[in-house]
Amino acid sequence: MRLVATTKLVWNEERMDSYGRIIDYLRISVTDRCNERCLYCMPEGYKGWAKKADHLSAAEIIRVVEASCGLGFRKFRLTGGEPLLRQDIEEIAAGIWALPGVQTLGVSTNGVRLERHAQGLKRAGVRSLNISLDALTPQVYRTITGGNVEEVLRGIDAALGADFEVIKLNCVLMRGVNEGEIWPLVQYAAERKMLVRFIELMPVSSAGVLDESRFLSVQDAMVMLAAYGRLEALPEYRPGNGPARYYQLAELGARVGFIGALTTPDFCESCNKLRLTADGKLRPCLGRHGELDLVPALRNAGDVSGVILEAIRNKPENHEFAECYEPGRPMTAIGG
Repeated sequence: MRLVATTKLVWNEERMDSYGRIIDYLRISVTDRCNERCLYCMPEGYKGWAKKADHLSAAEIIRVVEASCGLGFRKFRLTGGEPLLRQDIEEIAAGIWALPGVQTLGVSTNGVRLERHAQGLKRAGVRSLNISLDALTPQVYRTITGGNVEEVLRGIDAALGADFEVIKLNCVLMRGVNEGEIWPLVQYAAERKMLVRFIELMPVSSAGVLDESRFLSVQDAMVMLAAYGRLEALPEYRPGNGPARYYQLAELGARVGFIGALTTPDFCESCNKLRLTADGKLRPCLGRHGELDLVPALRNAGDVSGVILEAIRNKPENHEFAECYEPGRPMTAIGG
């Protein structure tokens, strides 16, 4: 039985940023470790995980969520790195789901370990999954991730069997690499009544990732899909908390999302999230460098809520991806 929220909320103005956006969504990286080496996420030779472990404990993560709930946050997602590498991932999820005020709890995963965790995550309270699937062709998948797509497909089958409320497949678009996978992924998702989302390449491992020869816009992907049927916009369709714009392929009945961080002029207009890194930094924007350290407040009985409110006040209007942005640390360390 779900607990009813009893914590008094602060006024919306206190969790409204300087641009009028209500911030109520926290994405929580529980580890920077990963069992794949995606081209767009982890720079070649990255060894950050080999350093002394500095991850927040399960209890510390849950305390941050509790403080966030007290400020009116309602939406939470566990990410990484690969979050299913943490042995206590189901304990973390269960602790968050038990908190009064939590309305949605999701997990973003590459799916490699999902076959063994799907049922446990569902029991722990996870309601939605975002699963990375950049290709169905084994060799293309291996080129992008270094991994085995068959493990991921078994994980997806296990997730479908666990009956999550929402399952979304995420594909990062790369020209010259996986254009040929776009239509097969739409078919695969439609056959299983899942959503698939196509995401523009962002400079989140190094600035060099955003090479013109490799960049494929969501508009290009839409043109490719239009060859298979009419795309109808679904402006009111919101199956999650992210920035995707959804369309329906009328003939197939498939619903497809597009996340165009580089080419959508108003991409940041409705951003409602903060990010918590695995080492305890609050990041107001993925595409900016600013971070606030929560660890002193967590470990010295400090004002966790105050740091969260400061992060909201420091949230910028827009990202800097199109302005020769050079990430200070890669996506695997920041959290997806």
